[in-house]
Amino acid sequence: MDRQLSGSRHHPPASSGSVMALLARFLGVAPEPRQKPRVPRLKDLMTIRQHLLFTIEDCMSVPAHRLRRQIEQARTPQELWLLRNDAFQLISQRHDQRTAAQRIDALIKIFEGWLDPKQLARIR
Repeated sequence: MDRQLSGSRHHPPASSGSVMALLARFLGVAPEPRQKPRVPRLKDLMTIRQHLLFTIEDCMSVPAHRLRRQIEQARTPQELWLLRNDAFQLISQRHDQRTAAQRIDALIKIFEGWLDPKQLARIR
């Protein structure tokens, strides 16, 4: 026969993750809850592509043609963001690094909300 003692409760052992979360909340340093990544629509990708393509519109080399094709084939804002380095190289070869930095930095607003803000660094 099982007997229950009044006032006694059985608590499962706390996991280290829940203890850390509780401690962090108590100390007021709880991390921001992770937001679910936005899923880009075709319209969103087309807008980002157009802005990136505009930055290299006056570059007419074989590498520029190759980059245009990569931009058209990119499927995510992250892939497009990674192509900005190639765009910077093309623009700086055609013009100079200052012009390239200005054009690439102007893209940051277009990528806001699609990437981790820490990735959206300006070119120095």
